[in-house]
Amino acid sequence: MPSLKYQPGEKVMGRWPGSSLYYEVKVLGFDSKSRLYTVIYKDGTELELKEQDIISYLSFQARTRSRSNSRSPGRRRSRSRSPARTTRRSSSRTAAAASAAITESAPSSHGDAKLKRAPEVKLSPLPQEKKPTENSSNNKHEKKEENNTASKEIQPDAKAEADPEKNLGRYNLRRRKDDGEAKAAEAKTEQQVKEAKPSAALAVTGPTPASPRLDFGGKIGAFFWTLFLPAWVLFLLLQVNRKDPSLANFPPPLPPLQSFWDPQALGFVVLWILFQALLYVLPVGKLSEGVLLRSGRRLKYRTNGFFAVLVSAAVVAAAVYQGADLTYIHSHFLQLTTASFLIAMLLSIYLYVRSRSTSPDERALGGNSGNMIYDFFKGRELNPRIKEFDLKFFCEMRPGLIGWCLINFAMALAEMKQQKLDAPSSSMILVNVFQLLYVVDGLWNEEAILTTMDLMHDGFGYMLAFGDLVWVPFTYTLQAHYLVSHPNPLSLPVLSAIVILKLVGFYIFRKSNSEKNAFRRNPSDPSLSHLKTIPTATGKSLLVSGWWGVVRHPNYLGDLIMALAWSLPCGFSHILPWFYMIYFIILLVHRDSRDMNECRRKYGSAWDEYCRTVRYRIIPRVY
Repeated sequence: MPSLKYQPGEKVMGRWPGSSLYYEVKVLGFDSKSRLYTVIYKDGTELELKEQDIISYLSFQARTRSRSNSRSPGRRRSRSRSPARTTRRSSSRTAAAASAAITESAPSSHGDAKLKRAPEVKLSPLPQEKKPTENSSNNKHEKKEENNTASKEIQPDAKAEADPEKNLGRYNLRRRKDDGEAKAAEAKTEQQVKEAKPSAALAVTGPTPASPRLDFGGKIGAFFWTLFLPAWVLFLLLQVNRKDPSLANFPPPLPPLQSFWDPQALGFVVLWILFQALLYVLPVGKLSEGVLLRSGRRLKYRTNGFFAVLVSAAVVAAAVYQGADLTYIHSHFLQLTTASFLIAMLLSIYLYVRSRSTSPDERALGGNSGNMIYDFFKGRELNPRIKEFDLKFFCEMRPGLIGWCLINFAMALAEMKQQKLDAPSSSMILVNVFQLLYVVDGLWNEEAILTTMDLMHDGFGYMLAFGDLVWVPFTYTLQAHYLVSHPNPLSLPVLSAIVILKLVGFYIFRKSNSEKNAFRRNPSDPSLSHLKTIPTATGKSLLVSGWWGVVRHPNYLGDLIMALAWSLPCGFSHILPWFYMIYFIILLVHRDSRDMNECRRKYGSAWDEYCRTVRYRIIPRVY
C-alpha cells in the first residue's frame, strides 16, 4: 500500500468545502475506500476532504508569500508609458492584493459564527480592465459564487475605513486619487506581510474554537443534578414499597440511617461487577473497531455482551437450583442501591482525577469547560481505559444492563413469595419478557452502540457512571418492583393488545437503528442503495428515506412505544409505575433539542433542507 501524503496527527491547511478558503486542520485518518482524509478544524468540526483540497502548512505559506510579492513586468512598463492609465492600473492592482487577502481571511458562510469578528472591509466599485489580473480573486467566471458570499459577509466598518493601517489585513478598496499614494500604501502592506509571523501572514488559519456548549443547565445545573438524582432515586424506592404509593402520601417517611447500609450488600455488588468484568475480558466474541477519534485512532472493543448475558443467566439459574434466595434483592433493595451509589461516586472521583493528566485529544469537547463541578458531572475523558479495559463501554453495557434483568427476575420470585403464587402473574411475565428482549437485543447488536452519542461524544463522568450503575438497574426495574406489592391481573384481549404494541415498537426501534448503524459505517453498502440522501458540506449525507424519511428520530419513536408497553401491565391505579414513561418523554425532548442544535451547527443549510423534507420529529403528524 503506498504511503499516505498526509499522516494522522499532521497539521495542514484544508479547503472549506464550497469555497477557496483554507483553514488550519489536523489530519485524523484516511479512508482507503473513499480516498478521503478525515480532518478536524479548531472548533471541533470534523470533515472528510479529498487530497487535492489539502495543502501542507509550509506550501501554503510559500504560496501566500509569492502571491503577495508577485509583480507583472508588463504593468510596470505600461505605467511608465501611459501615465493616464496609472490610476486604473494602481487601483486594480491594489484591489487584487486586497482581494487575495480577503479570500484567505474572510470566513466562509459555513464556518464558525465567531469568524464574523474578522476585519470588515467596505467594498467600493472599481473600474474594470479588459483583462483580469492573474492574482485577482474577483474573476467573475471562476469565483462568482465565492464573491457573492464574500459580499454578504463583508459589511461597512467605520473604524476600518477611517484607519485602514492599524491592523494587518484591513484594506480600503476605494479608488486612489494619487498614484504615489497608492504605491506607498502597497509597499507598506507588502512590508507588513513579510515581517509578520506565519500565523499573522495567513490572517485566519482556522475557525476560532467556540466555547463548549453547557448542557443540563450549565454549572449550576450540574451541581443541582449531582444532588437531585440520588435523592430522586431514594424517593422512588421508598414510595414504591408503600401500601398506597400515590403522590397524595408524599413524602414517604425516612427509614433509620442504619437501614441504608449493609456490608453484605456492598460485597454482592462488588462481586457482580467483578464477575461481569471477567466475562468482558475473556477472549470470546468479536473484536470490533470504534469510530475514528480526534486523535486519529480507532479503539477496539470486545463485543461479547450476548455471551456475557447467557453465562450470567446460567450462573443465576444454577445458584437458584442450589437454593440461593434471590428475594434477598427485593428485601435489601435500598442497601444494594446505596452500595451501587457509593461505587459510582468513587468511580466518578477516580475518572475526574485521572482526566487531569490526559492530553486534549483524549478529552470530550463537551466536558472540558474548566469548571470543576460541571466537568466532574459531564465527564472530561472521552474513552478512559486501564490498558485495553474500556471503563465507559463496560459500564454502559454490562453490570447495570444485565443487572436490570437479574433484578426483574428477583422481583418475579418475590411476587410469588409475597402473593403466595405458584407462578408469576401475567403482568409480571410481560414486564420481564419485554425488558429482557430489549436488553438481549442491545447485547446481540452491541457493536451498534459504538456509533451512539454516548460513546462518540460524551465524556465518562458522574452523569454516565451514576446512570449506568444506579439509575438503570434501580429505576428501570420500577414496574416489576411495583407489581410485587400491587398485582394487576390482565384479561386475554388486553394482554394480546399489549404484546402487539410491544412488537410494533420493537420492530420500529430495531429496523431504524440497523439502518442508521449500517449507513454510518458504510454509506456505499449496496444493500443501502435504495435509500435517498441529502449531501452535506461535511462530505457525509443525511438519510431521508426508509424509517428516517418518516420521522427524524424513528428509533426514539420505537423506544416510546416500547416504554408504553412496559407500563400498561401495571394499570392506571397509580402514577408511580408510569415514571419511566414520563422520564423517557422528557429525555427524548432533551435529546431531540440537543440533536437539532448539533446537526444545524454541523450541517448548516443541508440540515434545513432535511427538516423541510422530513417534517415530523418523533411522532408523525403530532410532534
